[in-house]
Amino acid sequence: MSIITLTTDYGLKDHFVGALKGKVISQLPNAKIIDISHGVDAFNIAEASYIIESAYGSFPKGTVHLIGVDAEMNNENKHIAMQWNDHYFIAADNGILSILTQKIIPQKIFAINIHDRLDIEASTLDVFVTVATHLAKGGLLNVIGKEISALKDLTQLQATIENNSTIKGCVIYIDHFGNVVTNITKKMFLDLGQNRPYEIFFNAKTSPKSKKAIKTIYAKYSDIANNNAFSVSNYEGEKVAIFNEANYLELGVFRSNPKSLGSASSLFGLNYRDTVEIIFK
Repeated sequence: MSIITLTTDYGLKDHFVGALKGKVISQLPNAKIIDISHGVDAFNIAEASYIIESAYGSFPKGTVHLIGVDAEMNNENKHIAMQWNDHYFIAADNGILSILTQKIIPQKIFAINIHDRLDIEASTLDVFVTVATHLAKGGLLNVIGKEISALKDLTQLQATIENNSTIKGCVIYIDHFGNVVTNITKKMFLDLGQNRPYEIFFNAKTSPKSKKAIKTIYAKYSDIANNNAFSVSNYEGEKVAIFNEANYLELGVFRSNPKSLGSASSLFGLNYRDTVEIIFK
């Protein structure tokens, strides 16, 4: 089965997603097309990068992942195709794949150079679809491009360590429930922490004295309500920190409803790129 996933910032109001699928089917009628997300914030490559990393592992080896976020080619951003961990990724070289390459070295990276082989009016979608269907059919990367050795790095996705006591990260994603995902990884936390006590601080817009720290990271949200002496409802609205399935630090509010009760993003005052720190004692 030829699987092609789609991740874009196109939204669902316009015709773009439907047209993209139509182009895929026109070139590969038996393709299995899976939507990962079309709700990425416009041109938000950090958000798209996080979504791709979180989702790709649910698909079988050989899956082709087409990423249409900030995808137009320009003087700074080539079009690339990458084989990584036995999956294929097609995107602009704008840093969007650097979250993957920071962890595992790519098997192959190619700068796509088939643009002049297509119709003069061919769009970025046409280029990406042509490459995606070629790879989904088992085609070789060297047919569609020239091999390169490295990708553009996206430094904003990397948390930093200060004075061997502080991990300084930022918000990279806010999900449907208003939970806040940071760029602080579980590995970084374990490597630096070495079982030391810690506190999680957030919202640098307020003074340190007014920050309300989180002092426990749970395995899952429901673990906060592990005291049998109290009803689960007693814990609703409590701050929770976990390492999510993608192993990134996530801040939430237990059983919150963004539409009626608020969420971690709204109640903590956290938005994209806001600072989150873990300070070890």
